Amino acid sequence: MTQADAGSPPDERLSGHRWTVRLDPVGRGSTEVRVSCDRPACAEQRLRSAAAGRAAAVAHLKAHLRATPAPRADAYCACRADGCRTHVADTGRQTRTAPWRCGGPVVLAVITDRAGRWWRALECCSRCAADTPGAQIAATSRPSVPPAPGRPTASAQRTGAAAPRFSDRQAAAGSAVPTPRAVPARRRRPPEERVGRRVIPRDLRPTSLRDELVELGDLFRAYQKRAEPDLAMLADLQERKARAFLTWSDVSCDVVLRLEARRAEQAATVIRRQHQHRTGCVPDGEEPGVARLLTVSTQWEYTRTVLAHVADHAPLPGAEARLLVLMLTLRTAHSGTGNLVGQDVTGLGLTDPEDLLEKLTGCGWLDIPGSVGDLLASRPENPTPITVPSLVPDESGTSPFTFGRKMRPKLSGWAQRVVSDKKLRKKKAPAVTRLLAVTLAAWTDHVGQLGPGGQGIDLNVLATRVPVDTGELRDLVDRLTAADWLDDAVLTDTLLTGRLTERVLPLTCPLLD
Repeated sequence: MTQADAGSPPDERLSGHRWTVRLDPVGRGSTEVRVSCDRPACAEQRLRSAAAGRAAAVAHLKAHLRATPAPRADAYCACRADGCRTHVADTGRQTRTAPWRCGGPVVLAVITDRAGRWWRALECCSRCAADTPGAQIAATSRPSVPPAPGRPTASAQRTGAAAPRFSDRQAAAGSAVPTPRAVPARRRRPPEERVGRRVIPRDLRPTSLRDELVELGDLFRAYQKRAEPDLAMLADLQERKARAFLTWSDVSCDVVLRLEARRAEQAATVIRRQHQHRTGCVPDGEEPGVARLLTVSTQWEYTRTVLAHVADHAPLPGAEARLLVLMLTLRTAHSGTGNLVGQDVTGLGLTDPEDLLEKLTGCGWLDIPGSVGDLLASRPENPTPITVPSLVPDESGTSPFTFGRKMRPKLSGWAQRVVSDKKLRKKKAPAVTRLLAVTLAAWTDHVGQLGPGGQGIDLNVLATRVPVDTGELRDLVDRLTAADWLDDAVLTDTLLTGRLTERVLPLTCPLLD
């Protein structure tokens, strides 16, 4: 612990404890960070952001400090092994006019990196702690009582080592921790209220205008911290800013403020238009931002009508039968008859398509002129005519669906595009995964958030459309996430939340408000 005793063997006293908690990036192109501790028993942590990583690192260090016993009075400076700034004379890299002499009680000091990349706790003498910029003392060892001349201390009797000796007699007598070097106080400017880069004068009148500007500044700063953008809210804020800056320009006779008000008004118009294009609520004559396969709300409602009808009238249980019945219903929805080829069935990811077709024909729900094998072998140049008796209009011309002859192929084409999505085929998604994809595509808001208003889908309601249990549903959600269909999906005991990715937004049928 003392520089004066440099000639004594280094193993006479204990080396100071020391450990470091680090925050490192995981890799390029990722915001994830890694929190590691050099104590062997501490496992590595991975977090999504640097802010979360710093919070976890600080909490980890505090937990160590709470569990660590008081610093040992007979320990060496742990910083000495690293060649710290107070011990550089030992390394030969710098020559002091006088050698550094450790002294004072042993303390547990905490040193942090200014950039917030590492936090270190170590046992060192109080003089080293006081000489280290930014060091914080967490605990101090108990002062030791000098032993009688010629009589070793209890610690020395146990370890066979001599009692710790210090270069200054006052430190050996157990003096208080030396006072750290005074850090000059920074001049703190009084806080200024701002809106954007503009400072709001304290004497601005009327007071209502100043309050509006202060509130606008707070709202803009709060919006920047949002996890998800809200273009409608941002457009409203820009409109409020334009009105407030115009009034501010009138009372202060500042032309620049009037120009900023005009820019804010233009920004509000552009952002409002972006929101309309993104949600599909565009004025007449303009193209929507998302070019959906089904373009109008009536087509979306017809799609949900077919899905609800299949859920209530499927002749066979199970998700695979539900998907096959849905596709056959869309092929025959208008007149009860249609054409089918083998690829239309084999491309659905069914486990045993032949067995399912046999059951549908056996129960009378489906009529085909030949055998199931002939249907599966049919090609586009020679399709198989099929009939679903329950969908054939009665004598009065009434059928389960109200849409016309030209609407049916649009709805059928939409469903075919969903179930034969390129990434679903590449992942060899089973039929139940494709059924969930069709269901979710018809159950979003205009920006792809699941459920009415983006609030999620109740699992009890979802089970009526996709008949699987919660455990299987969790696997299906993971499959759709891997296929770039779902993002930010969260499955609780009662709700499925998340959103469809930008890639599949053209296939969505948004719910009406």
